[in-house]
Formats: sequence, structure tokens, C-alpha cells
Amino acid sequence: MLSKSIETALNKQIRIEAESSQVYLSMAVWAEVKGFEGISNFMYDQSDEEREHMLKLVKFINERGGHAQITELNAPNIKFSSFKEMFKKLLEHEIFVSESINELVHISLQEKDYATHNFLQWYVAEQIEEEAMARTILDKINMIGDDKGGLYLFDRDIQQLTVSSAAETPGDSA
Repeated sequence: MLSKSIETALNKQIRIEAESSQVYLSMAVWAEVKGFEGISNFMYDQSDEEREHMLKLVKFINERGGHAQITELNAPNIKFSSFKEMFKKLLEHEIFVSESINELVHISLQEKDYATHNFLQWYVAEQIEEEAMARTILDKINMIGDDKGGLYLFDRDIQQLTVSSAAETPGDSA
């Protein structure tokens, strides 16, 4: 059984994961309108993945006797001055999500809720990967600079950029 404080904190994370999906979706749309199919497809996939992260939380809360809450979302940024700015915002967002997950882990340990602590370890590992991926992409964008040919090649190659999940088990798509 979840305590009320853990349930509240997990419900807050549901909202953060849903907003993360929206952040990636807005970036996908922006890239698609700019004609960058590779970047937009990558972002659409990331948006779907964030929604899966949200659903994993929903199911955990409900299975532990709580009640998952679906709330209104803050609208994401829909315009960017450049791909560099977009990916910089993405890294900042992933760092924010990591901080939120870390706070959840802290609360679960304070309350001696070891089942929730164990569940959250998947998110801890996932956030390490998300931040590493965002940093790698930003590093590549920085190397490209203003080279339109480099951006073209990056757009083509981004879909091959993945950071394999250390916490993912075979057949686990979340």
C-alpha cells in the first residue's frame, strides 16, 4: 500500500512524464516543419517513449492500491531559434526530470518504501541514458556549427543514435 505522500509524489511524476512527451512532440513538429525528417522521427519516437514512462507510473500506483491522477499539462515551447537551442532546452529538461526522479527516490527511502525505491531504480538508470543521449546530440550539433551539409548528415544519421538501456530487459519496450 502506498502512503499518501508517495502517491502524491508519484502522481506529480506522472504529470512530468506526460509533459516530457509533449516537449518531445513539440520538438518533433518543429523539426518536421523545418524539413528535418530524421530529427522529427527521432523526436516522435522519444515522445512515445516518455508516454510509456508515464503509463508505467500509472500502473504502479494503481497496482499498489493508490489512484493515479491525470491532470492538465503545461504547454511546451513550440518555437526555437535553432536546433542548437532546441537540443539545449532538451538537455535542461532531462536534467530537471532526473532531479525529480532523485527526489522521489529520496522520499521513498525516507518512508522506508522499498518496493517504490526498487521500482524507481529503472527510472534512475533511464535518466542517466536520457541525459547522456541529450549531451551526445548537443555535442554533435556544436561540432556541426553552421554547416548546412553537416546538419543534413546529422538529420539522416540521428535515427541510428541510441543509448542502449542497461535497465531494460529483453522484450521490455518501456
